[in-house]
Amino acid sequence: MAAGLFLAGVVAPAAAQRGTAAPRDTTRRDSAAARLTPITVTATRTETSVFDAPTPVSVLDRTAISERVPNSVSDLFRGLAGLDVTGVGTNQVRPVIRGQSGQRVLLLEDGLRLNNSRRQSDFGEIPGLVDISSVDRVEIVRGPASVLYGSDAIGGVVNIITQRPQLEGFHGTAGYRFSTDDEQQNVRGAVTARFGAVSLLGRGAFRHTAAYFAPAGSFGNITLANDTRVNETGLRDYSGEGYLGYRLGRGQDLYVRYEGYAADSAAFGYVDPAAYAPGEPDIQIRYPYQRFTKVTAGYTGVNLGLPIADRVEVIGYRQTNRRRLSLDIRIPFDTASGLLVTQRNFTDIATVGGRLEAKKLLGSRVALTYGGDLFRDASQNSDTNLTTVYGFGPPATDSSTVPLVPQAQFRSMGLFAQSEFRLAARASLVVGARYQDVNAHAEATPGIAVSAVSATDRTLVGSVNAIVGITDRVSLVGSFGRAFRSPNLIERFFNGPTPEGFGYEIPNTSLKAETSVNGDLGLRYRDRLVFVEGFVFQNQISNGIRIEAVPDSVIGGLPVYQNVNVDRLRARGIELNGDLRLPVGVTVGGNFTHLATKNVTQDQNSPIGDAFSSQIVGFVRFDDAGGRFFGEYRARHNFERKDPEIAPGNPIGTTLPAFTTMSIRAGVTVLRRGTLAHRLSLGVTNLTNALYAEFSNVSFFRPEPERSLVVTYDVTF
Repeated sequence: MAAGLFLAGVVAPAAAQRGTAAPRDTTRRDSAAARLTPITVTATRTETSVFDAPTPVSVLDRTAISERVPNSVSDLFRGLAGLDVTGVGTNQVRPVIRGQSGQRVLLLEDGLRLNNSRRQSDFGEIPGLVDISSVDRVEIVRGPASVLYGSDAIGGVVNIITQRPQLEGFHGTAGYRFSTDDEQQNVRGAVTARFGAVSLLGRGAFRHTAAYFAPAGSFGNITLANDTRVNETGLRDYSGEGYLGYRLGRGQDLYVRYEGYAADSAAFGYVDPAAYAPGEPDIQIRYPYQRFTKVTAGYTGVNLGLPIADRVEVIGYRQTNRRRLSLDIRIPFDTASGLLVTQRNFTDIATVGGRLEAKKLLGSRVALTYGGDLFRDASQNSDTNLTTVYGFGPPATDSSTVPLVPQAQFRSMGLFAQSEFRLAARASLVVGARYQDVNAHAEATPGIAVSAVSATDRTLVGSVNAIVGITDRVSLVGSFGRAFRSPNLIERFFNGPTPEGFGYEIPNTSLKAETSVNGDLGLRYRDRLVFVEGFVFQNQISNGIRIEAVPDSVIGGLPVYQNVNVDRLRARGIELNGDLRLPVGVTVGGNFTHLATKNVTQDQNSPIGDAFSSQIVGFVRFDDAGGRFFGEYRARHNFERKDPEIAPGNPIGTTLPAFTTMSIRAGVTVLRRGTLAHRLSLGVTNLTNALYAEFSNVSFFRPEPERSLVVTYDVTF
């Protein structure tokens, strides 16, 4: 099967490179390069086609998003070169880039960070905060990008770019989505208006899903005898947005925007261990309440002709993120005794921040981008913890209401500059640097016998990116840079029993920032019918943060642990993309990724992470000449991984088994009259109804849904 997929299409996600809704690429004007390609601004902060970007990037435009009808941005990552996902359910799926996840991936919305410093370092923020129907395109930088965006961009950047009013007059959209696996009901709508200098947008969405079922079958050493519910993978959520823009004059715009997101009953998802491994711990992680709001105001001026800037962008924002977390763990000792751990946490993060960016053309060959950004997270939280031992007489319960993390603030300020040099007609060099000052401050908190304490790290990073056109159709791409991630509030200040109940974690205010050195070398080819891209890369992280036992230390009968800077983590890989456009509207293509991740500390060469080691994707697609119909078949094969980072005795076994998943989708424009269009799309996921789990979801077994029919109907006017 894998060989067939490779022959079907050696390389490139269809929608990411097809770009049917993107502007025509005018950077290279030769007639042989007339295919439409997506435009990216995230990688260099300059509008650049993907073909001419001096770094590995992936772009999914509005057409690709509407065709794939994902639950969130992360679902778009499935099957793209170098990308993966972790988590399950409607809104808990998170991105993985080249084996890095959690806080090592920076999540942006319109260039502003969504990451917050109170999230667990291995989870990161959920892209589900941004309603998928509001997204215009998604730009992914595969590799570090700290020069432009600061902390956390150590593995890559995901920039979710939202829609803005574009057309004169009054317009709108309405849509409905239904899927059988989770009984999803999704209703959404938006209206836009643009009259002269004023532009308006209003948007709302409601979604309700049930917990889905995984199909019967075997996956490694795990067997499900019957279709089995993956508990607590459904939710009920709402989102809304309001936007007001005003054009001051030619090339100068002001805007203000409000966003809100509310989710109830979201959860981590789990399968009852009794269904596949009786006696294993029963772990339930739920988010019964989450409320996110954000207010943004900004000014953009272009063609200003000022001595220090031709283009200026100033943005300020305030966001709040309130979340309740419920964690329940049952660890059986035998059929009659065990340990119950119950934790309840409420966290309120209030963030204020801003970004000033300017661009100046210095002659005809140099473009300078420079500026500064800052933000401050203020964290308030409360905790309730119960630990009960049963089966040895009357249950013995210990309880505590002491916060596990003190009330704290996390402040970050950065200055950056980047110059793009046009060395020749076919050669560009981009050089940049950033200085960052980060301070984490724990306040005196009732119940915690620690006075106010601060921790500061200051980091200087830089990067060099180059692209050389060997011919009009072939480009050589190279990049080298340093990135960083500052320790968050949990890593610095957590003080209490660990969530899994295996020990007691103490603070470490002396943690240093993780840093990485990354190198990429790639080749791109493009003509009217073919696009091919290949990259090799290495990313090595120093001062990697890991939790380790403190020798000869015990608190409350539990061994003591602490976060320390000890790891040197290395990821090496190969990424291949490509597609071939055949006559009569047929396109074939695919991609291949090989990823090798190691912990090279003290020459241990032990595996890290739980992403795939190799993956191959193939697709075949038909588009009719009038743009009224499309159909696509897509298959993805994950090869087995023989060195996974999973605990000994895991029910899956010592190897993550290979799997193949297939899908089909089709869409038709039912009616088109002027700006009015009705579109119907149908899709079937997990076509063969196979039991499988994404590799990052194996150690805590959470399989993917059974075969499902997805139906959407959209109206635009």
